[in-house]
Amino acid sequence: MTSLSADDSFLNHYGFSHDPFAARVPGFKFFPAQRKPVLGQLHHLARYSQLLLVVTGPEGSGKTLVRQALVASSNKQAVQSVVISPVETLDSNILLQQIAQALGIQRADFDSIMGQIIQLALTGQEVYLLVDDAERLTGAAVETLLRLAQGSPEGRPHVFLFGEHALVTRLEALVEGEERFHVIALQPYEEDETREYLALRLEGAGAGLDSFTEDQLSRIHEVSGGWPGAINQAARDELLDAMQQSKGKRKSAGLALPLPMKHLLALAAVVFVVAVALLMRDTDDEPVAPTTTQLPLDSGGTVASQSENAPPVAPTVQPDRPVIREPLAAAGGAEADDATAPDEDLPMIAEEPSPVTARPPAEVPAPIVKNERPAAAAPQPKAPEPVAKPAEVKPEPVNTPANWYAGQPKANYLVQILGTRTQANAEALVKQHGEGFRYFVKQHEGKPLYVVTYGNFPSRQAALQAIAAMPASLKEGKPWARSFASVQQEMAGTR
Repeated sequence: MTSLSADDSFLNHYGFSHDPFAARVPGFKFFPAQRKPVLGQLHHLARYSQLLLVVTGPEGSGKTLVRQALVASSNKQAVQSVVISPVETLDSNILLQQIAQALGIQRADFDSIMGQIIQLALTGQEVYLLVDDAERLTGAAVETLLRLAQGSPEGRPHVFLFGEHALVTRLEALVEGEERFHVIALQPYEEDETREYLALRLEGAGAGLDSFTEDQLSRIHEVSGGWPGAINQAARDELLDAMQQSKGKRKSAGLALPLPMKHLLALAAVVFVVAVALLMRDTDDEPVAPTTTQLPLDSGGTVASQSENAPPVAPTVQPDRPVIREPLAAAGGAEADDATAPDEDLPMIAEEPSPVTARPPAEVPAPIVKNERPAAAAPQPKAPEPVAKPAEVKPEPVNTPANWYAGQPKANYLVQILGTRTQANAEALVKQHGEGFRYFVKQHEGKPLYVVTYGNFPSRQAALQAIAAMPASLKEGKPWARSFASVQQEMAGTR
């Protein structure tokens, strides 16, 4: 399945030409008005400042889009752009090799690269070094970029790092208070920008914003916090939920077949065989006259019977075995005094007898019983077989992060600080800020994402107040309030 495809039922249900909320859609570009000043600021600082420039934002905040816009809007005659996008941890040696290859030089060491940059400066060309997902750089690689950005009087490259906010903490530790970098934090979309973004996504797939209700649009913006990556996920979840509800209603209204036809035919054959077996069993049973009153046995072992308003019938010799009775309902309401053993292959079903109108019995002289045989004892039911106890499942340790988040009230709120692909970044941030900071793991685009959170608040307003009291270094990442219910739902989808 490519990045432009999705489940056929999802596409067919809404008539999409492709999944409008896939992570990568070729040709899709959305640059809201609030991001244009960021782009202008980057160009201005690159021209007049000697600082390393850092663009921060959580996972899915649109950092890559800003980087693409910066390259596209640069003067191609005067600027040579070197873009590095690490897919995993990138150390200093590999970083220098990639820069040297892009600049077309053989030696991949610091001095050779600086020499080439100075030669380009003498011809009027500048070098832009742009690094996506810069949080994947090792400490040595970050230090190398700081040295390159500092350059020399003859020339230097303009270095741009696009990464998560945890990168700023590492830079601060390296510069030791010196002013060697400048941070620009991206802002989430406003609600009208979220709507504009969704409309453009849907338009590319051949649909419109009317695919959502007003309630859904408001919920998408609130759940996502206005970050593009989270908007995609929330929008797709809303459409999938609506599709499932629609299918459920159609199934309840129509005669939907829950099983394939071949399974239904096999089931019908089994039912037919069972029905034939039951009919054959009923045929073997001896019929009992519905109005016959059974009398005790006489001394000869015969049964004296007397039909209502009929002359006496000659006695009949019966074999020495219990008389098989039909069920009470099948005997026309006649009361059975001998219980027969139930078929062990069939469940015993207690039937409530329908009321029967009493009729006055015919006067029958009391028979003289010489040797009355005791009634045969009813067979004892078989003792139920012991049920095997299910295997005992050992619960997870109570102190795991997953159990902590799952154990909080769904209506409570927390503050989401940031999401990072690197577990070490999440652990470092939690350790740095201490009590109240935790992180959980979820799946995003098929890879683990480590989400750092703070606190446990009884209301959204209390969480917003906590955000207002946070230090400026955390506010730059634009933390946002979200419910524990949404976190628990994300974690459940990861298991």
